[in-house]
Amino acid sequence: MPRERFGSIAVLGGGAWGTALANAAARGGRRVTLWARDAGQAQEMAATRENATRLPGVRLADSVAPTADIAAIAEARAVLLAVPAQSLRAVASLAAAHMRQGAAAVICAKGIERDTGRFMSEIVAETLPHAVPAVLSGPSFAADVARGLPTAVVLACADAALAQGLAAALSSPSFRVYHGDDVRGVEIGGAAKNVLAIAAGIAAGMGLGESAKAALTTRGFAELSRFARVHGARPETLMGLSGLGDLILTCGSLQSRNFAFGHDLGRGAPVAAAGGGKLAEGAFTARVLAGMAAERSVDMPIAQAVDAVLEGRLSIRAAMDALMTRPLRAEHGDAPFSAGLD
Repeated sequence: MPRERFGSIAVLGGGAWGTALANAAARGGRRVTLWARDAGQAQEMAATRENATRLPGVRLADSVAPTADIAAIAEARAVLLAVPAQSLRAVASLAAAHMRQGAAAVICAKGIERDTGRFMSEIVAETLPHAVPAVLSGPSFAADVARGLPTAVVLACADAALAQGLAAALSSPSFRVYHGDDVRGVEIGGAAKNVLAIAAGIAAGMGLGESAKAALTTRGFAELSRFARVHGARPETLMGLSGLGDLILTCGSLQSRNFAFGHDLGRGAPVAAAGGGKLAEGAFTARVLAGMAAERSVDMPIAQAVDAVLEGRLSIRAAMDALMTRPLRAEHGDAPFSAGLD
């Protein structure tokens, strides 16, 4: 599929991630419309060529056109939905009347809708029935992507040819986009790792050491894999960028909002103050992830402990003690899906 089909791309979301993706697409040779809900923000970005509020110090590429007019997306062959997971339905509904028939709707949010238990691709199918859903995910910090630092992600779409074309259109020497067709696997990897990163952050904030963080990350991956399996995801997807890769990044750096949120909790901050007011998607996903796991009898003790802490049912110390005193078991209990991790 020729790159020229995607000469015009729109990005919905004036946050750090939307701005970063707009720059990445522009670096790949695309003309980019960057939509921000706030008209004042859009005007300031257009005038200063910088998103000073969300991504200071990073210049917008010349081919990025900020706007607050949602109708400006009408010519885009691909629309990147770079808004928080819990806002995706509202923004997609707003865009529905303006997206061209058959355009690709590329989901760049990592979460599960809290009130409905819907995956992001299901929301797009409901709100944008004339568009083709795709998911972009992987180990990536907005600041790195915006500045052109080397990053690799994955884009999944049920239409394999479309996934390949989108990956080619968005790729550049510093932004490598792999492609595949396991939409559910890619979106589960992105959603679940945020919750697990909160647990890793809590351990770090409590000063439990690198060994504890490594154990939580590894056992968290086992939980993520079990959850993904019952929802039809392929094991190789979870072993890749959107599963293991993103989990490693998110569980190991204070640049991760979810890890930083957990780190604050581990140091004694109340839930309302943790993370310094920055969005931590895992804080919204924990409850629905734990609930969905329980419904399908998927054992996810780390995710359930995070949910219990956030909902005030357990103290952080009690949650950690509960994890460490679980009955001992064989590590290879579910080997057919991911050898060595149950």
